[in-house]
Amino acid sequence: VVATVCGKEAENRLAILLQSFGFRYGIPVESDLVMDVRFLQNPHFVPELQPLSGQDKGVSRFVLDQPVTRQFMTHFSQLLDFLIPHYRREGKNYLTISVGCTGGRHRSVAIVEELSTLLPGDGVVIKTAHRDLDRGIA
Repeated sequence: VVATVCGKEAENRLAILLQSFGFRYGIPVESDLVMDVRFLQNPHFVPELQPLSGQDKGVSRFVLDQPVTRQFMTHFSQLLDFLIPHYRREGKNYLTISVGCTGGRHRSVAIVEELSTLLPGDGVVIKTAHRDLDRGIA
């Protein structure tokens, strides 16, 4: 399926890929912006959360309910709210924002999922991907 967008909307359209990744597997080369969230408390060390991912409610709550995470999300969202219009004004059609944690399974996944609900939608298409979500699972 190919969508055609004409006129002024086509000029200002921006596709944003929010992707999680694990630093142990390398930074995604296609990244325009990279954020390291390894400073957040790691659910990997909570036995009942370890086998889950950031897409599971328990892990997501564990990560997002931390006061430092709430502060981070406020600041990072404000930064993106500032940057995105400037990328659009410069004619950028694609923007890849990569968020990394150690293994790319818990913290970065929860942050990407939450960010996808916070970014502006006007003239912006947001997609999510989790590059390393299934790595290292037996």
